Amino acid sequence: MRIKAEQLPQHLQNQLAPLYTIFGNEPLLVIEAADLIRKCTRQQGFSEHEIFTVDHHFRWPDILNAGGNLSLFGDRKIIDIRIPSGKPGREGSKTIESYCLALPQDTVTLITLPKMDKQSQSTKWFKVIENTGVMVPIYPITRSQLPAWIKQRLGLQQQTADSNSLRFIADKVEGNLLAAHHEIQKLALLYPQGTLTFEQIKNAILDVARYDVYQLSEAMAASDPVRYARILAGLQGEGTAPPLILAALTEQIRQLVFLRKGLDQGMPPAQLLKSARIWGERQNTVISAARRIPVRQLLQGLIHAAKIDRINKGASKGNTADAWNELLQLGLNIISSKPIIYNSRL
Repeated sequence: MRIKAEQLPQHLQNQLAPLYTIFGNEPLLVIEAADLIRKCTRQQGFSEHEIFTVDHHFRWPDILNAGGNLSLFGDRKIIDIRIPSGKPGREGSKTIESYCLALPQDTVTLITLPKMDKQSQSTKWFKVIENTGVMVPIYPITRSQLPAWIKQRLGLQQQTADSNSLRFIADKVEGNLLAAHHEIQKLALLYPQGTLTFEQIKNAILDVARYDVYQLSEAMAASDPVRYARILAGLQGEGTAPPLILAALTEQIRQLVFLRKGLDQGMPPAQLLKSARIWGERQNTVISAARRIPVRQLLQGLIHAAKIDRINKGASKGNTADAWNELLQLGLNIISSKPIIYNSRL
């Protein structure tokens, strides 16, 4: 059974399952969910705690032995299995399946995994733990969700801030949720409960944002020039290789060309998105961009990308600084398009 992370506190108040699995690539949220489960089990008398961290030298029989060994003092037990790679291997897969099909009594088992792709989630061992216990997938906080998440966290420490201040904090901590958590906690240490002013926040919050190339292509598709320029500058400061950035932007432009041509031919957006393998929240962003940007402008963008590629390879005049300037201009040229109205809807 799967539940959302926000449903976990209520679930733990109502019942305690013998098996929990948490997976995701947002360390802060994974840690908090696991801590919540451990806290609840301790409150209910599960005082013994065994931790197993799976690596190349791990002995899988140890887990079966731990489940079969009763505590000398009759204490109930938490078995904490951590698989950082998300790949238990053949022996581990069979061990997990056997363990889950005969869960030990007076024991709560907690399994933590990283982000699991579709193929990993279709494996037999993953299906077994999903069907045997409670599974809590952890999803990243998107840029659009970040101000509300910050507001909720401030509320936990009896502090509030206006929308402009929340957006300012989001800009400074985007892509680095653990650092965001520390910055929010710092506000509680520096200032009393109540409404925080923009000046207070500006003086306290450090620029700890971390970006990736996919956030950059998202900003381009979302027609957000300020965010595009900020992320590009951040990537440059972090030493990201220009060819990697160019590859992500070029792939985004190619997708938009495919979608725009399909829309011009009257194809349903849902069918186009499925063919392009675009899922989740990105769907609305890229369809809006495809409707907005003419094919000619997108093709011009691919020509521009080819020019940048030649600069990166030293086959054309220009240096690294020129490549960064061209990447900025590439995105701004795509963003500067005017909207085109279509009758088709998602």
